[in-house]
Amino acid sequence: MARLPIIVAPDPRLKKASAPVEAVDDEICALLDDMLETMYDANGVGLAAPQVGVLKRVVVIDVARADETSTPMELVNPEVVWVSDDIVVKEEGCLSLPEYYAEVERPETIRVTYLDRVNKKQELEADEMLATCIQHEIDHLDGVLFVDHVSSLKRNMILRKLNKAKRQGSITVA
Repeated sequence: MARLPIIVAPDPRLKKASAPVEAVDDEICALLDDMLETMYDANGVGLAAPQVGVLKRVVVIDVARADETSTPMELVNPEVVWVSDDIVVKEEGCLSLPEYYAEVERPETIRVTYLDRVNKKQELEADEMLATCIQHEIDHLDGVLFVDHVSSLKRNMILRKLNKAKRQGSITVA
């Protein structure tokens, strides 16, 4: 396994849509392993392949708290197939927008289909933090960042600050 560099916004690679994975093979399994290691090393709860420069529909998630047993999830070609009418507002952050947070509205409960590590189709119903995290990571696969869900004023302020931090070298750029 290897820790991968995480791309920091603003970066045009984060705005590109990802291609579906034809089949979960050894290459995808290695990517899943590397992404999990990268996510854990960065103290994240989710990571999408575009965040490490791979435009494939691959996501890893672990929303277990520090005092809970780790519960890693690997979703290949995830697709939301149902959302509840109930909307929640939660504060979100992102490894590609370090140290910035914003409140985002999303459906409270979702149902998602995906391929697992052995290429088997799975379906999962999720709510609370897991639902938010899955939706956030699927957005990455479509070239959408959490700041795209907030006002343009707030989004532009965050992106300008990140760009300045990158120019000053206070943020490592992948």
